[in-house]
Amino acid sequence: MDPRNQTDVSEFLLLSLTDDLELKSVFFRLFLSVYLVTVLGNLLIILAVSSDSHLHTPMYFFLSHLSFTDICLSTTTIPKILANTQAQNQSISYAGCITQICFVLTFVCWESFLLLVMAYDRYVAICHPLRYTVIMNPYLCGLLTLLSLFISIADALLHSLTVLRLSFCTDLEVPLFFCEVVQVIKLACSDTLINTILIYFAAGVLAGTPLSGIIFSYIQIVSSILRMPSSGTKYKAFSTCGYHLSVVSLFYGTAFGVYISSAVTDSSRKTAVASLMYTVVPPMLNPFIYSLRNRDMKGALKKLVGRVL
Repeated sequence: MDPRNQTDVSEFLLLSLTDDLELKSVFFRLFLSVYLVTVLGNLLIILAVSSDSHLHTPMYFFLSHLSFTDICLSTTTIPKILANTQAQNQSISYAGCITQICFVLTFVCWESFLLLVMAYDRYVAICHPLRYTVIMNPYLCGLLTLLSLFISIADALLHSLTVLRLSFCTDLEVPLFFCEVVQVIKLACSDTLINTILIYFAAGVLAGTPLSGIIFSYIQIVSSILRMPSSGTKYKAFSTCGYHLSVVSLFYGTAFGVYISSAVTDSSRKTAVASLMYTVVPPMLNPFIYSLRNRDMKGALKKLVGRVL
């Protein structure tokens, strides 16, 4: 194939949800519903935390930022899918594709670090309860959140800028429903060694470090809980970690599902569906995980709805 300079590339072609016109209408309504549920659910979490003084604690401070991240991640991918479905056109501009890569990387990485920070918060609360308010002070909470965001933006910009230096071939079909850095790099005709090294390095450091930190935190938490004399205290400690563990399992479970799917199947559509689930399902389910069985959150949501009505 003849290479073409990146300045000549006007657009990429994304994978179509389906070629059936009737199914396209069904998928449009489905994804629109998912997007509205995601935005509304996470927005209610943010409003409930900000409006209820009882929820002005580090745990809910990080939860509100997690909800904000989920809204942004869904907004980065789903509206473009909806627009392409309605327009019967699967194209995305070159600038739009690079921008989507940057935002997806930013919010996925930020969510990973926020889950690590929330695990650290639970570790301090259970293993060092007497020093909790001293350690998890507002300054540290704000610093951890901003530092996580800064690292995520730096990583996303680094990957995006290295994609800009690539030359692309005439085949510009991305085998996913949105632009993802690995798949876009595969379309390049120029040398992608630097991009590949950066991807593996970032995956090892920026994905492995948060997961290792979460695992280490929960090893310490479980060890501390098992030493508690009262079964009621053990149950209360486990229940405060249950919501976070569910979100962590959902986030990393879908991520590993994407990796396994791409490794064991040659079907680009199955891999695309797995990747879409990774960016759509966790943001939609996280508000339900934290609100359905959390007594404080349910109380705050009832107060919020009561004020609105």
